[in-house]
Amino acid sequence: MHDIRAIRENPAAFDAALARRGDAGVSAEILALDEARRAKILAAETAQAEQKKASKEVGAAKGRGDEAEFERLRALVAEKKAEVAAMNAEAKELDAQLTDKLARIPNLPADDVPEGADEDDNVEVNRWGEPKALGFEPKEHFEIPGVAVGMDFETAAKTSGSRFVFLRGAVARIHRALAQFMLDVHVDENGLSETQTPVLVRDEAMYGTDKLPKFGDDSYQTTNGWWLVPTSEVTLTYSVAGEVLNEADLPIRLTAHTQCFRSEAGSAGKDTSGMLRQHQFEKVEMVSITHPDESDAEQKRMLRCAEDLLERLGIPYRTVILCTGDMGFGARRTFDIEAWLPGQNTYREISSVSTTGDFQARRMNARFKPADGGKPQFLHTLNGSGLAVGRCLIAVLENGQQADGSVQLPEVLAPYLGGKRTLTAEGKLA
Repeated sequence: MHDIRAIRENPAAFDAALARRGDAGVSAEILALDEARRAKILAAETAQAEQKKASKEVGAAKGRGDEAEFERLRALVAEKKAEVAAMNAEAKELDAQLTDKLARIPNLPADDVPEGADEDDNVEVNRWGEPKALGFEPKEHFEIPGVAVGMDFETAAKTSGSRFVFLRGAVARIHRALAQFMLDVHVDENGLSETQTPVLVRDEAMYGTDKLPKFGDDSYQTTNGWWLVPTSEVTLTYSVAGEVLNEADLPIRLTAHTQCFRSEAGSAGKDTSGMLRQHQFEKVEMVSITHPDESDAEQKRMLRCAEDLLERLGIPYRTVILCTGDMGFGARRTFDIEAWLPGQNTYREISSVSTTGDFQARRMNARFKPADGGKPQFLHTLNGSGLAVGRCLIAVLENGQQADGSVQLPEVLAPYLGGKRTLTAEGKLA
């Protein structure tokens, strides 16, 4: 949500920042609504003052026996009361229109975000590891013999439809091991607090984390009004909604491993093979609630937390800063980490780490009390994948594949797999 005062003070700068995202200037429309709303509020206040004045005079007219004046003033009070009610209703409607308009405008990009139209204009900022020369034609994850026996798309399609999968046996255990590994590193080394959150949330939580009203079609809603979370960013971030925190308690760093649900609206025909793009998947999320002065440094710290996991797993990756045309709606700046997938001979996104500034905090009314006793200020919120578990599974399986159909697994997973390091061509751990 944007600060209407900032738009009033510098509408040209607001429009210029939106133009970097390819959006047309809207300040004139916003300010016209704002002016009409403020005018109605002022008119209602003026009419209410006249009503109060007339109300006081009614008794005086009655006391001196001036029936004509008494009746005139009584009618005036009723008239002003109706005017106040009507103008307050109009002001409320204009306020709702203004709030809705502001809620549909994306966040303004940070000054260092590169301009561009789409993913082709993203800028690489880091690269780690070299893709291995496998010595044979690499397969996609679902084609590897040792994986295929534990990745059942047919049963999932029979049960739930397309873009679902049953993971079985050793493959399911490797998937679980990855999530445990990520959580342990975040909690034991990165200072995040592990949290178990609901996956069903109310409208307010989706709205507060900028998933509504614009992107309702991207998520699933139950018949009784709950939403299935697209990521635990929603629950972790919204946990501070309506709060006024102490500055000394910042930053708050949280992590959660949850199921995530996305309708993948608009992705028809994209990544239909395998489990790269699913309606239901698991993710270990990172969320930070910070002081505004610390949010940029916090984003870099979160990015390193995610990159470090891939380095420990031995997965080559590259990190890009998203251009203005490829950023998410609520992001002020986003870094994507893309893991190398030999089966596709390309890098694919495995984590996004974003700062929203105070964009979400304004929607949630989440603030902190400065240590010096000043006026409460809006918090800054950040979120990042640490990591997407299913996509990480794909990267581990494809990068570790062997010519005989087996998979060599990362050493860091051995403690979670009973010390075993190999997924055999028959789909067993050895």
